[in-house]
Amino acid sequence: MSRGNIEMAISTKSVLHAALAAAAALFSTTVHAAAPGITGPTFNLTAQPAYLTQPDGASVYSWGYGCLTAPAGFKPTMPNQKCTTMQVPGPTLIVTEGQTVSVTLTNSLPAAAGNTSILFPGFNVTTTGGAAGLLTREATPGGTVTYTFTASSPGTRAYYSGTQGDLQVEMGLYGAIIVLPSTVPSACDGGAHASNLTAQGHWGESDFRLAHAAYDHPGTCYDREYLFQFSAMDPNIHQQALAQSTRACTGCMQVPTEPYHPAYFMINGRSMPDDMDPNYALEYRHQPYNGNPHMHPGEIVLLRIIGQGRWQHPFHEHANHVRILARDGNLILTPDGTALAGPALFTTTTTPGMAMDGLFYYTGKGLNWDMYGHNPNSSDPLAKLNCTPDSNGYNTGDPTALNYYEWCQDHNKPVQATPVGDVPAGGPATLPDPNIFANGPWYGGSPYLGPDATVRAVGSSGTTPPSGTVANSPSGEAGFAFMWHSHNEREITTNNIFPGGMLMMMLVDSREFVIDESN
Repeated sequence: MSRGNIEMAISTKSVLHAALAAAAALFSTTVHAAAPGITGPTFNLTAQPAYLTQPDGASVYSWGYGCLTAPAGFKPTMPNQKCTTMQVPGPTLIVTEGQTVSVTLTNSLPAAAGNTSILFPGFNVTTTGGAAGLLTREATPGGTVTYTFTASSPGTRAYYSGTQGDLQVEMGLYGAIIVLPSTVPSACDGGAHASNLTAQGHWGESDFRLAHAAYDHPGTCYDREYLFQFSAMDPNIHQQALAQSTRACTGCMQVPTEPYHPAYFMINGRSMPDDMDPNYALEYRHQPYNGNPHMHPGEIVLLRIIGQGRWQHPFHEHANHVRILARDGNLILTPDGTALAGPALFTTTTTPGMAMDGLFYYTGKGLNWDMYGHNPNSSDPLAKLNCTPDSNGYNTGDPTALNYYEWCQDHNKPVQATPVGDVPAGGPATLPDPNIFANGPWYGGSPYLGPDATVRAVGSSGTTPPSGTVANSPSGEAGFAFMWHSHNEREITTNNIFPGGMLMMMLVDSREFVIDESN
């Protein structure tokens, strides 16, 4: 897929929300997401109980998959990596197309819970051991069962319990499997992707992609990737499971799962703001994965999205649409099987168990102001950088430039002559007076990208303050913050308290800010 095709998805919401949220500098620490997991192709997992923490201080009894023995390895490499004996979501299983995958599951749930199992939708699975179940063979209490299949095609898919799913999936028995393509299209190692890699290396960033393409197709190349699993929890169900977990009988647990009233809504097993803390943070022993995406303008970001649990989750990504590549590992192609044909979605709505892969793209085109703060009258040499448009109108000649991938039509165009003013004064947006509007500690007060861009644009005496907030100094991140959240308003609360739940931020960062995916 060409960048021009991806960019067709840009809507006016990028202008509206950038005007309001640009330069909201959120976090001074580098706590990003990537798509961490464990490598195979042989996995030894266990299903086990433990407690999950929530931002309201609750500790919720849950079940989850985890590692019975040490995995073959972790990918990508990050600090504090471990695979506990229980985590929610379960460990992300990373394999390569064509590999024979073997997953042995040990049932370490309370005996009262009875049997348990794993389904791997989309694969032709054979089983050994265990006992016959309704959908697959199951591990009896204390017993094991082995599932074997060929990773026949690349893509992102869900795995989850095939035993009493209304209870066991609700309790946390779900996870993701990522199949990497066996061959990467040559287009992914050249052109704009090679330039983005050069740009990242120039500023001291490492490459944390699992692969250079999501599928065996040149339209699926990407520069950065994130995995998000959406789920919900009804604490009443979990409390009843805990109360019955000490029964001496086997398989006698009887927990009603209706009516269903979830109070916790999670991204990768955490609710906002916990989901923006580091991967493998020690305070979330059984919730190792976060949800804190970052990018630079011009990068193509692969989003791996899975709807887990029982509800449909209408998740909305501000700043641009998401161009869908595939659903459940199946590329969406034109009838002749050559060109990509996935829709551009305003909201990536997932039904239970469904996975999708999509591309997200942001450049700042359409803002109608120079978001890098260039000013030819400034004494700062970084304020006088050139912008030479390529055939698409972007500054791509020098990947090491601070304004690499700037939309040149807006070069040297201040947001308006008087930074605090109105549209009739010549600006594309009316900026709030920072003395009146200060949205807590997070509002940055600046429409410019980067910690020093405001000073470059208007000088130290300008009426627009430098980027930076109470929570983040002007020399820190100072990125554009776009809220990514569920469009079900109840799902952006934690136990009915807003903000919380299924909510995070996409931070679009200036090139000089190093996006460190290692944590």
